Amino acid sequence: MAVVQSADIGHRVQIARIAQKIADPAQAILGYQELIIEEVRRQGPSEALPDLEKVLRAARELNALIEGLLGTQPSETGSISLLRHDLRTPMNAILGYSEMVMEDFDGSLSERLVADISRIIDESRRLLAQLDKAPETSPFYSDEKTSDAADATLAADFVRTMAARSSASPEKVGRILVVDDTMSSRDLLARRLGRDGHAVVVAGSGAEALRILETQKFDLALADILMPDMNGIELLGHLKSNRRWREIPVVMISGLKDYDAVVRCIEAGAEDYLPKPIDPVLLRARIKACLERSRWRERERRYLSEIEFEKERANALLHAILPGQVVKRLAEGEEVIADRVEMATILFADIVNFTEFAARTPATVLVRRLGALFSRFDELADEYGMEKIKTIGDAYMAAAGLPDPRPDHAQAAVAFARALLVEMARATGPEPPLSLRIGINSGPVIAGLIGRKRFVYDVWGHTVNLASRMESYGIPGRIQISQSTFEALGSSCMDVHQEVMEIRGIGKYITYLI
Repeated sequence: MAVVQSADIGHRVQIARIAQKIADPAQAILGYQELIIEEVRRQGPSEALPDLEKVLRAARELNALIEGLLGTQPSETGSISLLRHDLRTPMNAILGYSEMVMEDFDGSLSERLVADISRIIDESRRLLAQLDKAPETSPFYSDEKTSDAADATLAADFVRTMAARSSASPEKVGRILVVDDTMSSRDLLARRLGRDGHAVVVAGSGAEALRILETQKFDLALADILMPDMNGIELLGHLKSNRRWREIPVVMISGLKDYDAVVRCIEAGAEDYLPKPIDPVLLRARIKACLERSRWRERERRYLSEIEFEKERANALLHAILPGQVVKRLAEGEEVIADRVEMATILFADIVNFTEFAARTPATVLVRRLGALFSRFDELADEYGMEKIKTIGDAYMAAAGLPDPRPDHAQAAVAFARALLVEMARATGPEPPLSLRIGINSGPVIAGLIGRKRFVYDVWGHTVNLASRMESYGIPGRIQISQSTFEALGSSCMDVHQEVMEIRGIGKYITYLI
């Protein structure tokens, strides 16, 4: 019990020392501010009164807090970090609004007013520095410099870098959400950001910020760490866990000198951190840097999306030219694609008298008609499970049973051939009638991919040559199949006419007309 009482007494003495050290500067600030307002009311500029009255209210709030500290019992006091936050809130308002008056009314203030406001600004900065000398040390600094001094060193380097960049690029503006439970802090940030051309929306709590985000889009969010109900770190967690908001960069702001909180914010996904009171130059530089990084990420996402789109187009084109299995093997890095297929069926379909038709038909009409016909053939090939190999002028070549084997390759090829004849008859209208001559042969083939500039998936072997002969020796409007195809059809082959033909390069050969 004695140990607890001793700790309470030590804590009370520590707070009393802080309060005593800042009491006199705080009273001086209040006194000067009262004099400033009196003089402005007499001599102007009257437009400066709203901001000066905000400084006065903040000065009175600061003195009231200090008086309360001097009369507080040990059990009623919080941590030194919380004390710093409570005191810095009015101090930040005093400093921020005083600086804005000097900026907004430069040239309109009397020398006495400039001197008095400068005293308040200087005294506020000294008071803030005094408050930062409270005996809590930051684990991030092992030398004698205060955290403000270290941050100022970092800020100076950062501002110089940003200044060099800004000389080469125009100022970037964005839509920014400011979240702070202190009205004066929100107002100061909104006004400073508004001066730089940014569109600013403010929220007084994390819950209000989430409601605003439901209906509006932002390029950047600034959030205070210490807020009631939902603190800044919790708000950051909500943003980063939501798919719609996780890409919004978030800059955390706080009057606390708790660098563990800064680390937690960065680890949780915060883009940056700004200490209060916020230096206008540092604010402008970091906002610009965050917006610039955000835009670069957006460009990167857009470029990646375009690359993915082009990749899908190229992939679709490859699938339109090559079999899906071959495309997959190419993607896996296979350089030489060649297969020996033990049994497949090859089909050739040729348009009869197309050369004479081409000679008397305008080019556009010819290409349109042939293109429409072959496009329909492609659809039928997909429907019957055929693999289109290529077109050769007015001839169409397809195969069944490759690159993926299938036991009914002959049946599929004959069914496809019948569908081609039906389509050919259906496509004949008032234009000159055209007919097909179709030849089919089954047997072993070699299939593979050739070429580098233009890929071609092709098939070779005696089976291919004989299929071509079946077509060239065939009859318009009929399907001529070889002996091997007839045997592969088995009992499914009905209504055929057998013939013995003299085929060039082969001799006498039994064929069948369907």
